[in-house]
Amino acid sequence: MSDYIEIKGIAGFGYHGLFDFERENGQNFSVDVKLELENKTASKSDAIADAVDYSQVAKVVHEIIVGEPVNLIERLAHVIASELLRSYPLKAVEVVVHKPYASVGVPVTDIAVRIKRSA
Repeated sequence: MSDYIEIKGIAGFGYHGLFDFERENGQNFSVDVKLELENKTASKSDAIADAVDYSQVAKVVHEIIVGEPVNLIERLAHVIASELLRSYPLKAVEVVVHKPYASVGVPVTDIAVRIKRSA
């Protein structure tokens, strides 16, 4: 049986995209993460040392959003998932990257990519 921590709407301004104007002007992105982990020890001890500190997870995700640009939000999701799996004792992670202002030629309210990666 697994436990989960979900963090939704981690927001940041990044320069990700294929087009020159996306790289020059940037835009807002948001990311949701769902961490699959074993939380039994933390739930019994009530000690942060036994838990995955979700404030730190949010900071890591934010740093990646505002960090080195990538062409595709698929790549951004992969970079985030890889870093979280490397940094925390997770069984798996699901990452959703939202690009609400994606230039697709027609009006949309959001474009999102969802990936799941296992340890």
